[in-house]
Amino acid sequence: MGRTFADDLGFLLSRASGVVVRATNAALAEHGLRVRQYSVLALAEESPEGLSQRELGTVLGLDPSQVVLLVDELVAAGLVERRTSPSDRRTRLVVATPEGRRVREAAGQAADAALEGPLALLGEAERDRLRDMLTRVWTAAG
Repeated sequence: MGRTFADDLGFLLSRASGVVVRATNAALAEHGLRVRQYSVLALAEESPEGLSQRELGTVLGLDPSQVVLLVDELVAAGLVERRTSPSDRRTRLVVATPEGRRVREAAGQAADAALEGPLALLGEAERDRLRDMLTRVWTAAG
């Protein structure tokens, strides 16, 4: 018997990603966020010295104009701020505010809980293996 559409790894990854993104967006909505905004906030929070918008775009695989819009939304919400880089005055660094750190923590817990539904069939070892495999694919692509 030949290969079916349901055997197509690209299709399965796309569908699984869609399920996870929808569940995560629903959980993040109560914190006024979507997955992409949360990703920017999380990266800014993990880097106390801040990240440039170019660095954010590279890590997230987004066009610079998309990053600018996401950062603008987070600045308007008081969750991040732009600071001048001490090493290059032309570069603006995105840094989480104290409110951004608080929201990131609460939103992260909500996002983690939201994954329990889509990933319920996987045990802890399978989740760890999946995380490792996806990290390897993502790292190799970058």
